[in-house]
Amino acid sequence: MKVFYKTPFVIADISLNLFDFANQEKISLMESAMFLIDEAKSCGVDGIMFQSYSSENLISRDPSAFYELDIDSPNDYFDSFKKYDKFGAQEYRKLAEYCRQIGMVFLSTPGDFESVDYLDEFMDIYNISSADLTNIPFIKYVASKDKPILLSTGGATIGEIKQAVKAIEDVSTSDIVIMHSVLSFPTTYEDANLLMIKDLSENFPDYEIGYSDHTKPDENMMVLTTAFNYGATVLVKHFTFDKEIDSLDSSYAMDADDVITFKRNILFLSKINGRKNKQPLICESLTRKEVRKSIVANENIKQGEIIKESHITFKRPGIGISPSNFDDVIGKTANQNISKDSIIKFEMLEN
Repeated sequence: MKVFYKTPFVIADISLNLFDFANQEKISLMESAMFLIDEAKSCGVDGIMFQSYSSENLISRDPSAFYELDIDSPNDYFDSFKKYDKFGAQEYRKLAEYCRQIGMVFLSTPGDFESVDYLDEFMDIYNISSADLTNIPFIKYVASKDKPILLSTGGATIGEIKQAVKAIEDVSTSDIVIMHSVLSFPTTYEDANLLMIKDLSENFPDYEIGYSDHTKPDENMMVLTTAFNYGATVLVKHFTFDKEIDSLDSSYAMDADDVITFKRNILFLSKINGRKNKQPLICESLTRKEVRKSIVANENIKQGEIIKESHITFKRPGIGISPSNFDDVIGKTANQNISKDSIIKFEMLEN
């Protein structure tokens, strides 16, 4: 069953860009968020995504925690997340209500148990980050809210994804969208690996498949378009008003023009995809008769003569007996004289 009401369903992730846009424009965070929501709405985006977390609940303050990751200062790492830890239940509730008023779907990715709880009051669909794919207790807690889930799979094995899906289904019967993504920011085109969308479809045939894109938007939006063409029905991408803004997400965020380009691609794909079942089309009817072959007299055939293979050949147009009915002609008796090069029809033959 589809989680969303349309295909493809495009979600703009404005989680970090809203903070940097607010700083650039010297406006409040709430003004920035609503401006970006309006901008996304105006170009045809269907849903908006944020990130909800408390830095204290997200990151260990153990002094030695990050040394093996070449992060010398855990405090600096903590502070880099704390910088964007400004919205809580009250702000997200207001944004969720605004999205409902203008016909947008509101989502926010919870980063801790507290966020899961307050988002449940005003959010209908959860997104589980790739960072929590192996956090089985957390996944089960999200699933216990019994709402549809987008499950991001960056950095995951098929076995880990199956474990996460089982964790959800142990406590919920809600629908799951399995999202291909790559844990590299930005993701190079060579690392996008969009064929993994097909692999997920084969490994999880009973589930909807989506794609969360972290590549730099290409001129023709072919990455997102190809993902859709490979079967991803839910598409998530970071969104910005200004790609030149100094932001962590700006290098791989799309803007309104990119969305419009993608939408144009989808309309074109819809036009050229047409029907799935192979059958003759109305536009082919005349040409089909013109270019196909009929059984034609290869020489003059006299009335009463039995038709032999040497009597016939095959030529355009296909308005007579099809060569596929060859056996229905050979051995029959001509009931009239048939001139050379005449298209043979069944009424020229005795039953």
